[in-house]
Amino acid sequence: MSDLFALIGNTPLVEIERLNPERARGVRVLAKLESRNPGGSVKDRAARGIILDGEKRGLLPGKVLLDATSGNTGIAYAMLCAARGYACELVLPSNASAERQRILRAYGAELHLTDPIDGQDGAIDLAHALAKKDPQRYWHADQYGNAANPQAHYETTGPEVWQQTGGKVTHFVAALGTTGTLMGAARFLREKRRDISIHAVEPAGPFHGIEGLKHLASSHVQPIFRHDQAGERVPVETERAQQLTRELARLEGLLVGGSSGAALAGALRVAASAPAGAVVVTVFPDGGERYLSSELFRPPA
Repeated sequence: MSDLFALIGNTPLVEIERLNPERARGVRVLAKLESRNPGGSVKDRAARGIILDGEKRGLLPGKVLLDATSGNTGIAYAMLCAARGYACELVLPSNASAERQRILRAYGAELHLTDPIDGQDGAIDLAHALAKKDPQRYWHADQYGNAANPQAHYETTGPEVWQQTGGKVTHFVAALGTTGTLMGAARFLREKRRDISIHAVEPAGPFHGIEGLKHLASSHVQPIFRHDQAGERVPVETERAQQLTRELARLEGLLVGGSSGAALAGALRVAASAPAGAVVVTVFPDGGERYLSSELFRPPA
């Protein structure tokens, strides 16, 4: 029998078949299904790493875990804090999907909602302000600046990709949110294969509808992000990401969120210029169930 923390990771790697036109050239596109984590997203990995690091450094228990989130890391925090008996307060934009807000409250988290016009940066700023105002009450986990975030992916995501492809991965593609997935997994994969091609997917502009992703040029640059290690930047339009998200459900049987559609858009662009026989791996951050009330899956009028 394993505890909840031990159930995180070792998610399946699935091949994209009908949506990959490059299969005819022998180019494979594979995706990690992070919705199979107990909290339903890739953020389980970072949250576990951050909490375990906080415990190791004696920061937990004793304080309230506080952080800004677009939803998924918050769900992971709330789930793991509930399992450990820790109090959890989270700051997120008020336009986070209704499903995600309800999940957070179901786990017992207290929410501070910010103006969606300010985006994720507004939530980050409020979290910093709350932590500064009451340092005796809060431990600011700071997923955007905590080195335990990318380290979790260095220790788990990267090794899993390497093992599941039998060391044959040639291209790694990840969408930019906190940037922890890209930074950590890419570092591990470069150590295994020096010529691996790394690609960072981001929204094509500052005003976009891909929940959970950041357009870095118009946002706070996270302390954990390193421009020189991010590889090639791949911009993706919101409409393209949403179209592929819906097609993943209808043509591949994969119900995922909009950031997964963006990740696939980037992976397909990389696959189009990859040599025959290439193995392109990306990460699908979460499932689509927590977006069913959004425009993403709303049927046309």
